[in-house]
Amino acid sequence: MKKFAFYPGCVSRGACPELFDSTLTVCERLGIELIHEPLEGASCTGAGVLQEKNQKLGDTLNARTFAMVEKTGLPLLTICSTCQGVMAQANYRLRSDKNYLDEINRDLADENLQYSGSVEPKHLLWVLFEDIGVDYVKSQFTRSLEGFKFAPFYGCYIVRPSDVLALDVNPDRKNSLEQIIEATGAELVDFPGKTACCGFPILLINETNSTKMVGNHTLSAKRKGADAMVTPCPLCHLNLDGYQPSASLLRREKINLPILHLPQLLGLAMGIEPTELKLNRHIVSTKKIISTLSVTP
Repeated sequence: MKKFAFYPGCVSRGACPELFDSTLTVCERLGIELIHEPLEGASCTGAGVLQEKNQKLGDTLNARTFAMVEKTGLPLLTICSTCQGVMAQANYRLRSDKNYLDEINRDLADENLQYSGSVEPKHLLWVLFEDIGVDYVKSQFTRSLEGFKFAPFYGCYIVRPSDVLALDVNPDRKNSLEQIIEATGAELVDFPGKTACCGFPILLINETNSTKMVGNHTLSAKRKGADAMVTPCPLCHLNLDGYQPSASLLRREKINLPILHLPQLLGLAMGIEPTELKLNRHIVSTKKIISTLSVTP
């Protein structure tokens, strides 16, 4: 069993609890032990918004989390693409400038914390490839999802900036979501918006344009035949799922495209019951997917 210090992020413990629950279930099946306790007092990464206003404060909060992880001696796992991207960028700055790191460590000293730069935050999606192995993941699948058509949606933070995210050093990261979808037996639906912004970052300042982005992405995938969209980012899920009804009204067109969390996709292929994966908690109904599964041999 592989152990990780678990950083679930804010959204999976609040607005998307189905992501948190399905992650625990799927990781247990995969032999991934998620250690919660050492990071119970960890803060939000800042989601990129804080860094725009006060980069040092944002980096200090992330350095604090990294220092807590270092005390465990475990690798760091997250299930949020936004957390992944923000932490990776903060970590890059901290490791690239010793004077900057020393300055931040002086602030952390009040809590008897110090970060040496050894932590490498890693999303569950990457852990599947680099720590567990796709062949082993496939060996845990008991239900083929053949007949379904799923579109990947990465969002922003897990694909850019590529150098900070080490995409060239780890090439599987560039198309990891596509590979996982195909491993389940489902047909991959590729579409241009899969690495674009979902619209969430501008939701509070321009709801109309944010909702238009939701409509553009979901309709683009649906018109290519997708039965559902799969994302590794709970913030993308919040927007694509939660604001899809508004996007339908804005476009005067029905969309009804379910948005699945990555662990939910894995769980369905593992034969886990949809109720255990909390598929009933979505805004856009997943009943069609569930009913299709119930008649699939």
